[in-house]
Amino acid sequence: MKALVFEAFGSADVLQWREHPEPARGPGQAIVRMHAVGLNYADVYRRKGNYHLKGSPPWILGYEGAGVIEEGGDSGFAAGTRVGFADMPHANAELVAVDADKLIPLPEGIDFELAAAVLLQGLTAQYLVTDSHVPRSGEIAIVHAAAGGVGLLLTQMLATRGVRVLGIASSREKRAAVLDAGAEATADYENWSAQALALSEGKGVDVVYDSVGRTLGESLAAARVGGHVVFYGMAAGDPDPVDPRLLMDRSLSLTGGDLWNVLVSAEVRRERAAALFAEILDGRLRPRIAKRFAIAEGAAAHRYLESRAAIGKVLLTF
Repeated sequence: MKALVFEAFGSADVLQWREHPEPARGPGQAIVRMHAVGLNYADVYRRKGNYHLKGSPPWILGYEGAGVIEEGGDSGFAAGTRVGFADMPHANAELVAVDADKLIPLPEGIDFELAAAVLLQGLTAQYLVTDSHVPRSGEIAIVHAAAGGVGLLLTQMLATRGVRVLGIASSREKRAAVLDAGAEATADYENWSAQALALSEGKGVDVVYDSVGRTLGESLAAARVGGHVVFYGMAAGDPDPVDPRLLMDRSLSLTGGDLWNVLVSAEVRRERAAALFAEILDGRLRPRIAKRFAIAEGAAAHRYLESRAAIGKVLLTF
């Protein structure tokens, strides 16, 4: 088989599409022939050497994708079954060994590209509105990085639940996409605090979803008395420490969130994925694919993602 591999950390130039030994199927695993893979910033961080990697060089990136069971073994999945997964390493290859409990059957109407585009980021957006903070119609929410993969899906989920969303994004094109996703208003990172005050008539917003990290202090300041901040990422670096007295004085809630603390079993994983797919199939959720690259052009895909030009999901296809 072929795989997108690298043997040393560095720029996108280290990536090579070349022959690689086929994976061995372990107990409780299936071999999946891949059709599409989702590209994430974590892949960039791993390639640069500042994020955990599984195995030893030559490394294969990718944790999210979709394809067809080629060899089911004792996994409980028959050959020919269409499946996706969100958290199994070495996805940037023609064949991937996937744990049975990580496999998610794809319903009719959900193709391989759609599954690869939505599972990781869609399940993240989903827990943010079902576990971290349950939104109520009429609430005002701030979504940081609203034009990102999670941000666009989160904005749509909030809007369909009657929430007034202020989406923060860095360019005019990205802010237009956020408005198209259902946000009531948008702002850039220069004036978002003032926009939040204006939208909330000076009272502060009900909830802030912060995946930027360095903005956490401003997010807490933008929340109303008794408001809620959900912290689930550090795209711009670690936040400054938070004084618990600040939370007490304004009755604020600060919640951390991580998808892997939510997907605790195969049953939960598939139930949540089924609910996510249902939102797509009935039109409430419209995943956006920024660009598709043949996986042999994986280096170009990495460069495109790093350019910050992408609005939506970047896919690698076979």
